[in-house]
Amino acid sequence: MKIKKAGILALAGFAWGLSMAPVFADVTYIPQSALQASTGYYTDSIGGGLDTPATMTGGGNAANVGGQRNDDGFRGPISLNWTNPLSFFGNSYTQFYANNNGNISFNQGISSYTPTGPQGATQPIISPFFADVDTRNSLSGLMNVRNDPNQLIVTWDRVGYYSSHADRLNSFQLVLRGSDFVVPAGQGRIGFFWNTMGWETGDASGGSGGFGGTPGAVGFGDGSNNGTVLTGSIQNGIAGVVQNHQLWFDINVGGEPVYISAIPEPESYALMGAGLSLLGWVGRRKKLEAS
Repeated sequence: MKIKKAGILALAGFAWGLSMAPVFADVTYIPQSALQASTGYYTDSIGGGLDTPATMTGGGNAANVGGQRNDDGFRGPISLNWTNPLSFFGNSYTQFYANNNGNISFNQGISSYTPTGPQGATQPIISPFFADVDTRNSLSGLMNVRNDPNQLIVTWDRVGYYSSHADRLNSFQLVLRGSDFVVPAGQGRIGFFWNTMGWETGDASGGSGGFGGTPGAVGFGDGSNNGTVLTGSIQNGIAGVVQNHQLWFDINVGGEPVYISAIPEPESYALMGAGLSLLGWVGRRKKLEAS
């Protein structure tokens, strides 16, 4: 039985932050307006499916190691199938851990199930939806890992929440690309995709029926309280905010993710051009009238 320790974790994170983090954490907030409407996974467009459900190698509530259905487990370390290491917040990585609770991490696996915000995690972390995933119910889906050359895809497909609930399910996906991947226009090096998001909190995070307490977190952290976070993370309603959306990021020279704004459709460019032409004509007319 998992102990309800959300408050303990928060205090521990606060104490850890006092000793290890900068006095002023550097947190960048992503506006919700950056989200782009989407109704499917990235893999729906490229084909090839979700690949293999992850078998846990560590962590977990009860005896989860060695199984695919679990609570709080992780898989790793897993080598990135890339030509060059990943640059992330000033460090380089060739391995990662796929964590059942909606994120991947570097250096160590993460079994924590109550987020204090991705920037408050004690390991570098990428979180499409960090919350208390529990796949022990046979009606829940699983975490799947697809490790293509220069492209990693981790999918939490129709997963339930603690404690062994499957009345509500979440479906979301992470895409992470190496520096040698040729990125199509309008996309980026990191992608978050959310489909149906039916819950946002596990029972051990102060929630009931999938809501309340400490909801899921969306974003990135360097393990030292610095990071990039979607506005509304760990707040009620975050599941509804991200549902049926996607968001692409690039990685700047410092290794920090930077979100990519939506690119206008071709029709939008035509309208923008027509608008600019109209403004130019009005300006010329006013000038002629004045003379």
